[in-house]
Amino acid sequence: SALSETLLESELFGHVKGSFTGAYKDKEGRFEAASGGSIFLDEIAEISPMLQLKLLRVIQERVIERVGDNKPVKVDIRIITATNKDLRELVKKGMFREDLFYRLNVFSILTPALRERMNDLPLLVEHFIRSFGKATGKPVKGLTEAAWRILMDYDWPGNVRELENAIEHAFVVCNKRMIDEGDLPRELRIAALRDDLCSGLRASSP
Repeated sequence: SALSETLLESELFGHVKGSFTGAYKDKEGRFEAASGGSIFLDEIAEISPMLQLKLLRVIQERVIERVGDNKPVKVDIRIITATNKDLRELVKKGMFREDLFYRLNVFSILTPALRERMNDLPLLVEHFIRSFGKATGKPVKGLTEAAWRILMDYDWPGNVRELENAIEHAFVVCNKRMIDEGDLPRELRIAALRDDLCSGLRASSP
């Protein structure tokens, strides 16, 4: 969704020299590069109707055409897609092609929201700490009890990506071996204070 339609089409299908401003040479697209293997398309609900049609052709005919060219190129590829939106609802609203939906929906895996699988949170936090520790060289090894309480009580509307961003934020701020509550993003700390205040009000009610 961060790319214009032309740039996204070029990324996926490639282009030939001179096909648009800035196309100084031929470029192989992601589908060609991944031929014989798999390609993962995240946020599939965000692509335009034109690109939905082109993707449908790839699935049905196993061919692509580079931007600015009409020569078909054969590809043999497994397509894996992901979205945080309800594609069935988008189909009903006419915002996503029904034929493309059924072509993509051969085998679906529904991943529950993070708040519905909080048992996964410690494993994810451990993974992100190892990852950011390796990337930054910081000797962070874990979280204090107070920081853990904030993470466990938070609703995580942004799911795993928001958790990853929260741990990355903590790595920027933290200069100790343990991430404390003050190292966590402000919105998490505010949510924790709001929850504590509501709990206190309920407890003091007659």
